[in-house]
Amino acid sequence: MASHNVYSTPVVLFLTCGAAMATKENDQIIKDNNCETKMGLPCVLEAFTSIFETGTISSKCCGELVGLGKVCHSALVKRTLENPLFKDLSPARIIAKSIQTWNNCLALIDSPSPSA
Repeated sequence: MASHNVYSTPVVLFLTCGAAMATKENDQIIKDNNCETKMGLPCVLEAFTSIFETGTISSKCCGELVGLGKVCHSALVKRTLENPLFKDLSPARIIAKSIQTWNNCLALIDSPSPSA
């Protein structure tokens, strides 16, 4: 039983430190890239609803999301998932919806306009 405690302590410390490092890494990416200033609040809310709830994102907000960049988009989604308010959400499902939203917006922005 004592050996179990010896091994479980480093694992818990590793996991705790790993989560803390991930948070700091995402925060640093967000800070270095000025991610929080690249989208207007209405589009932030649309993107959030599209990823974390059930909603759609307009073409205007898709343009802002793509302008934000994939690095910022991923870091912001991951940081949001680290918030205790979202602890009951499935990270795999949210990441999948995040990727789907990103890809849908990218396709929308890259597609030629019907009037062109």
